[in-house]
Amino acid sequence: MTTNIRVSGDVHPRLADGFERIRREIKLPEVFPQAVLREAEQVAQSPARTARQDHTALPFVTIDPPGSMDLDQALFIEALGAGYRVWYAIADVGAFVRPGGALDAEARTRGETVYLPDGKVPLHPQVLSEGAASLLPGVTRPVALWRIDLDAEGRTVGVDVQRSLVRSRERLDYDYVQAAVDTGTADGTLKLLAEVGRLRLELERERGGVTLPTPEQEVVRDDDGYRLEYRVPLPSEAWNAQISLLTGMAAASMMLDAEIGVLRVLPSPQPGDLAKVRRVAAALEVPWPEGASYGDVVHGLDPKNPAQAAFLNESKILLRGSGYLSFNGEPPAMAEHSAVAAPYAHVTAPLRRLVDRYATETCLAIAAGEPVPGDIQAGLMDLPEIMSSTGRRAGAVERASVDLVEAFVLRDRIGHDFDAVVIDTDERRQGGQVQLTDPAVIARCDGSPLPLGQRVRVRLTQADPGTREVRFALALA
Repeated sequence: MTTNIRVSGDVHPRLADGFERIRREIKLPEVFPQAVLREAEQVAQSPARTARQDHTALPFVTIDPPGSMDLDQALFIEALGAGYRVWYAIADVGAFVRPGGALDAEARTRGETVYLPDGKVPLHPQVLSEGAASLLPGVTRPVALWRIDLDAEGRTVGVDVQRSLVRSRERLDYDYVQAAVDTGTADGTLKLLAEVGRLRLELERERGGVTLPTPEQEVVRDDDGYRLEYRVPLPSEAWNAQISLLTGMAAASMMLDAEIGVLRVLPSPQPGDLAKVRRVAAALEVPWPEGASYGDVVHGLDPKNPAQAAFLNESKILLRGSGYLSFNGEPPAMAEHSAVAAPYAHVTAPLRRLVDRYATETCLAIAAGEPVPGDIQAGLMDLPEIMSSTGRRAGAVERASVDLVEAFVLRDRIGHDFDAVVIDTDERRQGGQVQLTDPAVIARCDGSPLPLGQRVRVRLTQADPGTREVRFALALA
């Protein structure tokens, strides 16, 4: 949902111009039509009047990157006997977006919020996404409130979801949560989040699920201009992600049982792709014990280790091909997300992703024992194509942004040599991809042979912010 490259501090004018050009080239729908803005202003003042339970007494908190205002989720965890009760409040966007209205039509055009390093193109107008619908601290908000009971091992033993009212107590970030846990000062929800997160990660590994330890690139201002660094996600981010996964799995099971809904699916890897990744693991001396799944292998790998970084990059081929699948009637034969290793649905980010509103409305109706509303049923079937096309657009923005930032940071260093690791080789033509240690760049490298997983010395031959192209060549000894 967020970009994998960030710019800290002020954005250089040339970068700002480059990001604006990306917006134009990819035709991002930045300006909301006046009819949409008018409707957003109206519904922000008068959300749908629906019967709701009052859970404002529960001490919810939000956990997001610093400065975030579009807050989809608020969390409260309590002990329940030997197990746990997870309360997960999700912004009730359905209370504001009227089916068939201007807001609904615009959201179906946009599909999802698109993030760039210098800002974002939101799914909904700011008055909703960062205002009336956002779970900001100290204000009462309408939500879809999930209650998920877990046993002592973190396994789900009970699920419910209902419309409710909550009031978040604090807006926290991942650094704060991690520091509280590391120093032993965490209590209540934060202490239990670490416990539940670790249990769920262990269960993920047990069922063969995969969470790749993918580092982010960050542009940092220094005395000499700008530099690129890698930022490895904190454990607190993984714990929080497990709560979202837990809820998505619960939603998928609910919709499959009711024989209506929309799933996030990923086919199992093709035998040829799996064989290739096994060969790469053998070449890089990454252990793959007999009978171990791909998830077993990647668990605990360190992206800072050159051979392991190369393996993680090469093995991404096994995680390609994800999409959405709608159904109304007999459940689909292929209902699993192979990286989750279970059926899974997107329901936890409705401020930023269209499909989550439809899946949430479906689950609310199922849990209440009511028919799924007709407008939701009618819209379900269009979602796979909408989310596929808008997802491709967001992916193109991500790739172009990374290319621009890397070219900008390296623009004055053509002819310089760098230490790098070969993380990909091209079997059809000479060359491949290398990952620099400093600055944090991944780019094309010409030359042959490129020894996969090995350290090499490379020379920068091209870095053009205008074309967003960066190329290296093997440096002469």
